[in-house]
Amino acid sequence: MREFQFGEKVVLLDNKLRRYLITLQEGAEFHTHTGFIPHANIQGQPEGVLLWSTKNSKYRALRPSLEDFVLQMPRGAQVIYPKDLAPICMLADIGPGIRVFETGLGSGALSMTMLRYGAEILGYEIREDFLNRARTNVREFLGVDALERYHTHLRDAYEGIDETDLDRVVLDLPEPWQVVPHAERSLRAGGILLAYTPSITQAVRTREALSSGLWIEQRTLEVLHRTWHIEGQAVRPDHRMVAHTAFLTVARFLGDGLPSALPDASPD
Repeated sequence: MREFQFGEKVVLLDNKLRRYLITLQEGAEFHTHTGFIPHANIQGQPEGVLLWSTKNSKYRALRPSLEDFVLQMPRGAQVIYPKDLAPICMLADIGPGIRVFETGLGSGALSMTMLRYGAEILGYEIREDFLNRARTNVREFLGVDALERYHTHLRDAYEGIDETDLDRVVLDLPEPWQVVPHAERSLRAGGILLAYTPSITQAVRTREALSSGLWIEQRTLEVLHRTWHIEGQAVRPDHRMVAHTAFLTVARFLGDGLPSALPDASPD
């Protein structure tokens, strides 16, 4: 059993399952309107311990999951939410050793998810405050060693991509279609491009850019997240759901000189 130690991150759940993300520090206290809990009362305790505030409110202490951290971490830009993070990694086929170009780092939610899958990331971001926030969040959740696979630059992807022979290109920026020609020079044959776009008009423009004849398997989808109420025999969909957040457009690169359409007959 691994006990909580100072320096660790802990998520506290109240009786309404609201989450509070803290970092254990000597002499520090967790404060809410329902009283406070000294961090020293958490240090040395096992995960799942039940804690009481000074006003007798109950809190359960757990180590944060990636989902917890993404939803509670400090942010500069709007994050990509968990319901899209997992499909992005599946559609883009992210895995150990995969070399990914990512632009639009934001607060680092997608970066830390792909790094946790084992990818190596080359990241471009035009805002220094967002770049620093992304690197800090990656370090805080995954540890300093993860930064060895996280190569970030203050650069504008609209102006080009320096790297070549990339396995994946993942775009989260307002005009991803402007990056498609650069991706065609930087991706290896068989590589995958994925663009995350809030509006359908952005997805349409991106699909138009992917119609050059160098891409196949172009598709656009969105992920809808609906939970269910299950209490005994009372079973129904919950009244609320997380519906549209963005469209995911994905395509596979063939490489220069290879036609996207299959010939009608094999060559003699």
